[in-house]
Amino acid sequence: MRPILLKGQERAITDLKYNRDSDLLFTTSKTNIFCVWYTDNGERLGTFTGHRSAVWAIDVEADSNKCLSGSADFSAKIWSVENGKEINSWSHKAPVRAVNFGVGDRQFLSVTDMVFGEPATVWVWDVNAGGSKAAHQITLGTESKINSAVWGPLNKTIITASEDGVIRVFDIRKSQEPVKVLTEHTKNVVQLNMNADKTLMISASRDTTARLYDAYDFENLKTYNFERPLNTAAISPLKEEVLIGGGADAVNITTTKAGVNQFRCRFFHMIFEEDIGSVAGHFGPVNVLSYSSDGRGFATGGEDGYVRLHHFDKSYFNKRN
Repeated sequence: MRPILLKGQERAITDLKYNRDSDLLFTTSKTNIFCVWYTDNGERLGTFTGHRSAVWAIDVEADSNKCLSGSADFSAKIWSVENGKEINSWSHKAPVRAVNFGVGDRQFLSVTDMVFGEPATVWVWDVNAGGSKAAHQITLGTESKINSAVWGPLNKTIITASEDGVIRVFDIRKSQEPVKVLTEHTKNVVQLNMNADKTLMISASRDTTARLYDAYDFENLKTYNFERPLNTAAISPLKEEVLIGGGADAVNITTTKAGVNQFRCRFFHMIFEEDIGSVAGHFGPVNVLSYSSDGRGFATGGEDGYVRLHHFDKSYFNKRN
């Protein structure tokens, strides 16, 4: 594979997301703008300007008309993809670390950091209600930052990943207490991702493992060992494989003996947990990655500020899984 190199942001990449048709890729970074690109040739379609600080997270509606962003400027915003204009904004009391549309795109969640005396909190908002009062609020209740949060099947649950290494499952129709607490990880859980039909969930942790869970009973089905701290993991929508990435923290790169090989993204067989291949390219930790919605390619974003857009070769589809 010869990747297309996307360089539109000057600082580390924080999130990226394909739209449902896989023809657009949205990328955010530690700057106050974020970009949208054509995936077939890597041409930048446009930028979204309006945040006043780093943009931490991005999500896209199923019909690609609107996108959602969360920023360190204490706000979450919805934008028109067609013209890049801001449609609505929701003010928060702390930096917004993660955002995620619910199924149906009628509501979304946002996650705020534990700063300025505010606890780590998950908020649920009505998309059409503007900056009005949140429909639901979940306070974590521990001295730990929430790194990632996603909706469970049918929007009945919200799953959070925290710095304390714990994954918590909340039923938003019930109390503030989690209905499931997953403690298989031993260090900071950086990211959660669901597969397309929300039957499986994968987690990425700094304990060097990614774990595959059943999204209904949250049984730990498989474990993938990266041997380096992990930041990100994704499930292929097309083949029985997962893709994971990470590497040592940027501040520790010059004090470790490992070379750039630690920043390779690795493919594992989903069922047999076997390491089946890797892709190099980034010169620092891989912060985020994602398969395209059709499974015919993937994108990675690194601490080096680059996004690498890959399209699988023909031989990839001819090989047996």
